[in-house]
Amino acid sequence: MVKTIGIDQLQRVLLRLPENPRVVMSGNVATPLTMLDIVDKTLERVTLNLLNAIHPMPRREGVTLETIFVGPGMRGAPNLRYVPCRLSMLPLLLRHSMLPHAVILNTSTPRAEAVSLGIEVNVMPAAIEAARTHGGIVIAMVNPHMPHTLGDAVIDLDEIDYLVEVEEHVTAPEPAPVDANAHRIGRLIGAQIRDGATLQLGIGAVPDSVLHEVKAARGLRIWSETISDGVLTLERSGALDPDVPVQPSFMIGSNELYAWADTNPRVSMVRTERCNDPALIAKHHGMTSVNGALEVDLHGQANASRVRGRIYSGFGGSLDFIGGALQAPGGRSFMALPSWHPKANASTIVPYLDGPATSFQQTAVVTEQGIAWIFGSSEREQAKHLIEKAAHPDAREQLREAAAQMELY
Repeated sequence: MVKTIGIDQLQRVLLRLPENPRVVMSGNVATPLTMLDIVDKTLERVTLNLLNAIHPMPRREGVTLETIFVGPGMRGAPNLRYVPCRLSMLPLLLRHSMLPHAVILNTSTPRAEAVSLGIEVNVMPAAIEAARTHGGIVIAMVNPHMPHTLGDAVIDLDEIDYLVEVEEHVTAPEPAPVDANAHRIGRLIGAQIRDGATLQLGIGAVPDSVLHEVKAARGLRIWSETISDGVLTLERSGALDPDVPVQPSFMIGSNELYAWADTNPRVSMVRTERCNDPALIAKHHGMTSVNGALEVDLHGQANASRVRGRIYSGFGGSLDFIGGALQAPGGRSFMALPSWHPKANASTIVPYLDGPATSFQQTAVVTEQGIAWIFGSSEREQAKHLIEKAAHPDAREQLREAAAQMELY
């Protein structure tokens, strides 16, 4: 039976964990910061496992930061343990090689003998199951500011060992500024989206621009790892299919978005094993996936995870959705990025990547310059499309020369 405890009792519970326990916490903007601070102060040695940690994580000796997707809170940390893995496979790791000794959730207040994981479902149900199967404990930070979302977010109190009542505001980040390049990329991709399509988009200026461009469409559906405020634009404009709920695994947005999702049957949260299953993704008609990259080379390979050889993010769910979208009836996958990196003063379309690469096999690469259709093209056609349609004009001659030397032009 679940037990409500205070902070002092929580510290005693934590001290009963094994030496250097693995503690899995809600990630993204749902990290239970009060609980994180208590864990850090209570346990001399601990492995903290979070997805896309937004808030700064402890970097002291004795703490290991473990993740398959590096967020700004872990980026560049000397105590980082990055585990390469696509998101759909993380639940498998949690059941085997990354067993949690404790799972700490950021949940809504209880109702009907259950709490809700709110804005962050993701792999947390899998983590709960792994902990309970293998003798770990599950702790819920019961937070009145966390919205009570539905679907796979609802967790019976019987699945939780301890409740700790804490009032903590849910992070609502400022939206990314939408510059001219993002507007242009959004227009190009938006023009390719047809009525009745199913959309998967990430967070940021380009996804928001895409959603703005398709608000006149009708019958759109959302099956996506994440949603942000752009979905509200589609809902209010009548673009979304009224008979199909919005189905994300987590959300990052404004307090207005969170209030809209609270107890709203129009939103049904989906756990990672379902949301990122390529076979399920492939069942959605017109599945349209929009993901980002840092660089793309003339072989169509993308660097979506490293900067100057150091891990910057990770695979995430891009591989899951790109593969699933290409298998879907009428499905397509777009890789979006600006053609020029202003800080590096360099082209993002390069002859070949000089570091780890992933062959995503996207349908097209889109920059503010245009759309390079590459899936189904020969290697020479692919290189030519990338140079002439996606690359910045200042980089094209150099890319042509490189392609000729590589026998691609």
